[in-house]
Amino acid sequence: MYLKRETGPRMVKLPDGSTMSRADLPDRSTRRWVASRKALVVHAVEADLITAKEACELYDLSDEELMSWRMAVADHGVKALRATSVQEYRQNNPEKG
Repeated sequence: MYLKRETGPRMVKLPDGSTMSRADLPDRSTRRWVASRKALVVHAVEADLITAKEACELYDLSDEELMSWRMAVADHGVKALRATSVQEYRQNNPEKG
């Protein structure tokens, strides 16, 4: 059995004290993006488990989409990633018009 050697750390510690590894990431065939899966990808990128470019390639995301997830978490927390919250947070942001 051949195991592909991944670059970067095998495991990272998140700000809340928990740990995350590549095994914790959503499956690469994921097409239904619930808030919890988006948060896993954002946390992995922020903790340097994977790069933003790698996340975009792995999950077929645009740079803008991943950046919007990262900004939502930075500005409002993980709850902002819920589809039902998007309009609420956009309406309350005077910069976005």
